[in-house]
Amino acid sequence: MPHPLVFQLSGTCNSYPWGKKGKQSLAAQLCAQTPGTDFRIDEDEFYSEMWFGDYPDFPARKLDTGELLAEVLQQNKQQLLGKKVIENFDSQLPYLPKILSIAKALPLQLHPNKELATKLHEKDPDNFTDSNHKPEIAVALSKFEVFAGFKPLDQIAPLFKLQPLQQFNPEQQHKWTDEMLRNITRSLLKSDLETVKKVQTGLSKIPKEQFGDAAYILDLLPRLQDQYGPEDAGSLVALLCMNFLVFGPGDAVWIPADGIHAYLSGDIVECMARSNNVLNTGFCPPGDRNNADMFADTLTFKAHSREDVSLPSQKFEKSKKGKTVVYRPPMSEFDMLKTDLDVSEIEELGASEGPGVMIVTSGKGVMHADGEEFQLKEGFIFFVAPGVPIRWETRSGLQIHMAVV
Repeated sequence: MPHPLVFQLSGTCNSYPWGKKGKQSLAAQLCAQTPGTDFRIDEDEFYSEMWFGDYPDFPARKLDTGELLAEVLQQNKQQLLGKKVIENFDSQLPYLPKILSIAKALPLQLHPNKELATKLHEKDPDNFTDSNHKPEIAVALSKFEVFAGFKPLDQIAPLFKLQPLQQFNPEQQHKWTDEMLRNITRSLLKSDLETVKKVQTGLSKIPKEQFGDAAYILDLLPRLQDQYGPEDAGSLVALLCMNFLVFGPGDAVWIPADGIHAYLSGDIVECMARSNNVLNTGFCPPGDRNNADMFADTLTFKAHSREDVSLPSQKFEKSKKGKTVVYRPPMSEFDMLKTDLDVSEIEELGASEGPGVMIVTSGKGVMHADGEEFQLKEGFIFFVAPGVPIRWETRSGLQIHMAVV
């Protein structure tokens, strides 16, 4: 008997210490909305992410049977994954969608490119669980603060003329280059705890006007110190060298492979290439940090401004009613769709070449797909096979985010 082409999923919530507490966490709220699971919110627990892909670390399951999504897909590859994914993406979902609820800074990190990921996976498969790269996008569901990519060099150079930072200044300081920035990042990350603390204390005493357009540094420094202490070099790298960006709902950020970033606060839908590899060097306990030299050597400088990391939405050509936009990162694994319906509106989407995974991020309604009708409520997650057109209806309003090949 052919397998259903559309079916409901349950996700898995995790509890990293940067997550939001109890019911304040959207990830936990959405997880708790899934019917028929035993997930209950503990008000004393921090809930950071809900994953709902086929990756083994926090896997999605087919809701009515409890089977792992990965197993269902492997048993029905042709129908559920389709030719494109079987031929190009190793017969697995090429993306990993998540909801993140962020109360304090995630580790200062980058995701290694395919070449480095392959080497790390061979050498240390326990910590680097696959050989894939992990470029990613994040679409804001609320106010979202993030450090992403490097500032333009001409905005970084003046900061290193400030007295506490002069010790890090390159000798040829009249013309800064990306290689200088790489070495400064390395020096900051390798500084001993006492030096980091001393520099942070020195910076906090400098009058705001000396920072020029970077005066926000003095507002953020105590907040980061409160979260990770005054000895964490992540604060120096993020504040001095990186873009600090504040996004609103519907804004999106794009992080390329090897792109330096640290999410700071907010609720987001995140989607990435199918990988869980990461190098961390700040905003985490010293024991959790990866090698600062490897981190610095891996850095790329593709992103050097706000424009380089912002990902504007575009009209989606398969939308029949014009209620859906698409975020298209410059990579082949996935696009992200966002559909917003007001009272009594409908949307129809043409069939996709590859599988889709959708989550209702607010509201409720009905979905018609594969000859069936499905109830939609906030937190409900569905898998949609290739070649299946969809119709959504709502009386009260509905928002859906969907990762598609």
